[in-house]
Amino acid sequence: MSEKYFDKVATEWDEIRTHLFPDAVREKAIAKTDIKTGDLAADIGAGTGFLSEILLSKGAKVIAFDQSTEMVNQLLNKFGNSPYFSAKKGIDTNLPADENTFDYVFANMYLHHVENPQTAINEMVRILKPGGKLVITDLDEHNFDFLVTEQNDVWKGFKRKDIKEWFQKAGLSEIAIGCIDENCCSASKESNETAQISIFIAGGEKHEN
Repeated sequence: MSEKYFDKVATEWDEIRTHLFPDAVREKAIAKTDIKTGDLAADIGAGTGFLSEILLSKGAKVIAFDQSTEMVNQLLNKFGNSPYFSAKKGIDTNLPADENTFDYVFANMYLHHVENPQTAINEMVRILKPGGKLVITDLDEHNFDFLVTEQNDVWKGFKRKDIKEWFQKAGLSEIAIGCIDENCCSASKESNETAQISIFIAGGEKHEN
């Protein structure tokens, strides 16, 4: 299970993450929004707060969700003193948040760890306000099997046309999907294989009631 994997690596994740993808990923994700001081943002699959950190710096109020208890502990250790931050344990099928709550929902490198991407997207849209925006950054489809065996990835990236279809079925409009012009890089610990995988960014707005 990926929960057990992330519990195990939580204390090392900040260092591990720096070798996987650059800070530019979160900067480009934020640049696709009009987020402003006081907006409420959800960081789904937050890890140790890669996105939460920049959201707080923009003046947003942030609730971070992660399936890993140890990751939630790391989040609270880093940002728990901020009155604008909280962290909760939650899984892709059951986020502990009311529907129609958030101005923005972000998920970075999260979707390829869930069993059912459509269900996970539906749940993220459920907690989004009408008129709010979902932004996902994740891996394009690839053939690196070692990421499944060594890092507990469930999906070997995604076809962008599938992401668009899942967004549409979840009730999003104004859908835009493109390349973020950054790569995820990872070297196998058990072979000489090294992955270089392009990262996509996908955004959509929830229909107004």
